[in-house]
Amino acid sequence: MHIEPGVVEGAKIYLSYATAVGAFGLTTKLALDSIRHNGGVTALALRSLLTTALVFCFFELLPHHAVGVSEVHLILGSTLLLLFGAGAAAIGLAAGLLIQGLFFAPFDLPQYGMNVTTLLVPLWGISMVAKRIIPSRTAYVDTSYKQALALSTTYQGGIVVWVAFWALYGHGFSAENLASVGSFGLAYMSVILVEPLIDLGVLALAKTFARFGQGPLFNVRLHQAA
Repeated sequence: MHIEPGVVEGAKIYLSYATAVGAFGLTTKLALDSIRHNGGVTALALRSLLTTALVFCFFELLPHHAVGVSEVHLILGSTLLLLFGAGAAAIGLAAGLLIQGLFFAPFDLPQYGMNVTTLLVPLWGISMVAKRIIPSRTAYVDTSYKQALALSTTYQGGIVVWVAFWALYGHGFSAENLASVGSFGLAYMSVILVEPLIDLGVLALAKTFARFGQGPLFNVRLHQAA
């Protein structure tokens, strides 16, 4: 989902600064909600450190390939949300992306506003979806495949929509650009086939080792109904 250098240039890039401010606003809201309802400040800090490290590993260690206008990554946004909560997941995505840019991919830093928007806005979206499709009486370890698929589809679909927006905003609706956007979209949506299975596998492990998954390091909702 990294926006490649040159996709949006010149004065157009200022829009990404505005959207990033909005994305950070959503992150602040999610973080405050986590402090109030999901363990407090210490728990959020610990979970954010974990998610930051995981996101950095996702970007650097998991396979990723350039396709069309961007790169296909296995980001596991829904997995992070279920395990650690939306606030910690959002902070981890923003911080992990920044660390990767600062130390390993400085050529991505000018696109940071676009990339962080692309990650965070869909995460906020699936936090809303989770509230609607996972009943309050259901702990996250009991999430069904259908529910996991809905979260993954929403998150990955949101990423594709944002990448397409940035590509079309930067280079217009030429046939070549549309084809490049389409090839990226098709490749990226293949992640939907994998991520729900990873979600369920991780949740099954969390359920099996429940005594290790309760405490400040994990989302309160992981083992407890709301």
